[in-house]
Parts: sequence; structure tokens; C-alpha cells
Amino acid sequence: MAGASPVAGASPVVAASAATVRPDRVVAIVGPTAAGKSALSVTLAQQLGAEIVNADSMQLYQGLDIGTAKLTVDERAGVPHHLLDIWPVTTTASVAEYQRLARAAIDDVLRRGRVPLLVGGSGLYVRAVLERFEFPGTDPALRDRLEAELAQVGPASLHARLAAVDPSAAAAILPGNGRRIVRALEVIELTGRPFTTALPDPVPHYDAVQLGVDLPTDQLDERIADRVDRMWAAGLVAETRTLIGRGLRDGRTASRALGYQQVLRMIDGGCGEPEARSDTVRATRRFVRRQRSWFRRDDRVRWLDADRADLVTAARSALLRR
Repeated sequence: MAGASPVAGASPVVAASAATVRPDRVVAIVGPTAAGKSALSVTLAQQLGAEIVNADSMQLYQGLDIGTAKLTVDERAGVPHHLLDIWPVTTTASVAEYQRLARAAIDDVLRRGRVPLLVGGSGLYVRAVLERFEFPGTDPALRDRLEAELAQVGPASLHARLAAVDPSAAAAILPGNGRRIVRALEVIELTGRPFTTALPDPVPHYDAVQLGVDLPTDQLDERIADRVDRMWAAGLVAETRTLIGRGLRDGRTASRALGYQQVLRMIDGGCGEPEARSDTVRATRRFVRRQRSWFRRDDRVRWLDADRADLVTAARSALLRR
């Protein structure tokens, strides 16, 4: 999988540009998968004297490299990256734990007088870090009942139920993400409110500016198809087989990652390789629509066309505006 490539408008200037961002401000670079967040973030980090904090929920996992387009060490170009490869594939994701780790990393970067760039397309993770965000409680008995139902009827049935009671939450959660569906249904039953309204109103935790990068749908669809082809060519199937040996099948979160769940199905005889590839493209495009819907609802995000020739210059200009 190709990683960060040179970005139009890039400049070799580093130290002289650091003053373009206040030393107490967090910069978030968000947007849909394959729009070019990683490439932009590395170039900006070089110019601003910044460090990158990962906000891609699947890049937290050790070994999920090809399918998540995780930058190699060389592609990081000497820019410090935090919260990559912190969990084994058997760990179940926790937004609350991610919030704790990400804020610790950001606070450390700020203490050292550098700029933290929070980079990724996992909208709930970004929001949990940037806002005063307390998570609704849990009920073990209710959770056990919903998880037993998930095991019995599968995620599609529960996702249909979620769509009936909270269409906005269903639109933001992949139909195959059983854990997130269960959590949404649990919160709805506990609070008596839709999952989306049970989340707190946004109150900033950090002084932050959010830059969004996106492309027209037809261009992004084409990029996704090319990206999946490169994933297969780079060895996604072999990587998945290696991860099976590390417990991928037991990973309630990692096993659902786009690309890996399709390859697991193929390995198990549920489909052939062409179907696994085409399903990965379709599922990624659906996921992109959900990401775009999530981020576009937030009028604090300053959107940039990822294809513009002066992208880096435009991004730096946006950082100067309140």
C-alpha cells in the first residue's frame, strides 16, 4: 500500500514556519479514507515542527499495516508519530482508553513546545480527544444480553433495529461492526434517548483547529479502487494469514477492519478472491460516505480540496484564521 507521497505546495522550510501555529493549539486533520490526510500531515509536520498523533482506530493495532495504509518508518520522513501499533489484534478497542492515551501524548507534545497534529478519519475518536467528552455508563447485564443476541442473530439484524430507533447512529456505524452496534443499543436502552443525542454537546477540551481534506465522490471512488488493488499487490492476504497466527480471529475489533474481514471470509471459503476484493471496494466506499456525513455535520471543520495545487499553502493559511 502506497503511503505518503509528496504534496503539492510543499516546501523544505521547517523551523521558520513554526510560528504559523500557536504553541498551545492542537491541529486536527480529518476527512474520509483515501483523501490524502497522511501525506498532508507529514508535509505540514515537517514545516511546522510538529508531531503526529494517530486518530485512525485501526492503525492502533500491531500488524494491521497494508490494509490500513499505515505509513512505513521511511514514509514518516523523520516526523515523530504517536499511537501507532499500541495494541495487539486481540485487544477490543476502547474509545475511553484511546482518549486517555491520545490526550497524554498531546499534552506531552505541547509541554515540549511543539505542535500536535491529530490525524485520522475515526470521527468519534477525534471528538473524544478534542472535546470535554464523558462516555455514557454501561450495564453489564444489558451488555451481556445484547452480545448474546449478536452472537445468535448476527450484526445485520441488530443494525436494522438500530436504524429503526436511531437512523443517524446507524448511518455512522458499519453494519458489520457488532461491537459498536451493541454499544449504541445499550446507550439507547439505558438513557431512553437516541445514541447520537446521548453524546454530550461539544465543549472544547483543547484550543483546536480542524482541517478537513476531501475529494469529489467520483474521484474518491476511483482512489479507493486503486488503493484496494495496491493492498492486494502489496500482500494483504499474506499479512492477514500472519495475523491469524497472532489471534486475529479472536480480535472483536481488529477482525472487522476493512479488507481483513473480507480476506478472512475468503480464507474460510466464504467467497473467492475477486469477490473479496470487490467487496472491500464496496465496503470502503460505504464507510467513506459515513465518514463524510460525520465530519460534514461539524461546521468547525475547514474543508480543503485534496487535489488543489496549493494544498499545503492553503492548509497553513487556514491555520492562521480563527
